[in-house]
This record gives sequence, C-alpha cells and structure tokens, in this order.
Amino acid sequence: MLKGLNHITIAVSDLETSLRFYTQLLGMQAHVRWDKGAYLSLNDLWFCLSCDQVSPAQDYSHLAFDIAEQDFPAFTAKLRQAGVKEWKQNKSEGQSWYFLDPDGHQLEIHCGDLQSRLDSLKTTPYSGLMWL
Repeated sequence: MLKGLNHITIAVSDLETSLRFYTQLLGMQAHVRWDKGAYLSLNDLWFCLSCDQVSPAQDYSHLAFDIAEQDFPAFTAKLRQAGVKEWKQNKSEGQSWYFLDPDGHQLEIHCGDLQSRLDSLKTTPYSGLMWL
C-alpha cells in the first residue's frame, strides 16, 4: 500500500547553477552532492537534482510549493528581483506565482491547501465538476 510521496528528482543541466537556485533563492537545505547530483530537502520533502539531458514540460505539469500568506509578497519580490521568469498568471483560488527554474522546469508557490481549493469549488465550480 502506498504511504505518500517519497522524493522528487529533476534533471538539471548545470549542478552549480541549480544548487544556488534551489538553496539560495528557494531556501532548500543541501545535504550532499556528487559529480552528477545533489540531495536537498524542504521540511520533509526529499528533493534530488540529477545531471542529465533536460526536457522540461511543455504542458501544465509543474511542482507547487507551499508558502505562508504573510511570506508570499516578499518571496515573490525576491524571485522577481533575481530575474526569475514567470510562466503563467494565476487564475485559481489562493495566491500563486508560477515561475521557471534555471532549466525551465515549471514551478509554483501557492498559499492554500486542498481543503481551501475544495471549498472554493463549492462557490465557483469547474466546468463539468463532479464530487466523488
């Protein structure tokens, strides 16, 4: 039986650049690195950078990170000031900022959780929404 998410691995083209991005800008903790990768964490999330040929998603697939509402304005300002590129405008419940990592992986910071999203669907349902 599955218990949850174990880890996330993303391909990166330049380990140094990605390490700086994920640790200095996003605040992940670095644990170890080797010639072709590094292990980081963000609270309980195990995150791996693996040097490989990069092929970022061209669709809506992305990773979303949780952020407290009071931290959202300063954090997004910090990313914008660092020249981080935005890839989509938020059109859903909660504050979100969609941005790209150095290899073009689509990321998001979001204020809210599943329950706040479900609550918003009670007043503004998606087309064809069915409660399961």
